[in-house]
Amino acid sequence: MKFSTMIAGAALAATLSAPSQAQTMLTGSDTGEILSIARGYGKAELTKQSNGDPQISGNMDGLDYHIFFQNCTKNKRCEDINFYIGFLDNKPSLEDINDWNRNKRFSRAYLDSDDDACVEMDLDLVQGVSAKYLESQFDLWEQIVHQFSEHIGY
Repeated sequence: MKFSTMIAGAALAATLSAPSQAQTMLTGSDTGEILSIARGYGKAELTKQSNGDPQISGNMDGLDYHIFFQNCTKNKRCEDINFYIGFLDNKPSLEDINDWNRNKRFSRAYLDSDDDACVEMDLDLVQGVSAKYLESQFDLWEQIVHQFSEHIGY
């Protein structure tokens, strides 16, 4: 009797110490869930890149951006995503771009081959992230887009 009571007590302790709810981790395979979060920030649609890998094309407050799914296996099971926005016909100085990169974290800015301003942000999804964390990364992306557009005078 004592042994069964000890087993029951151990099982109860394990149950009480376990998280009350298992958290679902999102990976680069979860395009639908990532698209759903993107839609919380404005218009967004799931499309494909020229190589067949997924892509989200979105709009935040009138600014078009893209999320490229990268390092994919058979156009699925992608390891990371790249947030990207380019500002056509906006050609800031290299000094302005360098100033951004020197003073801002979590993104990188550059001039493309036409000297148009671009800014990007990457997110590694190999081990998965919670939906809450992914939403925080969309919050960060929204801040980057707005701050960068102001920085370059767009």
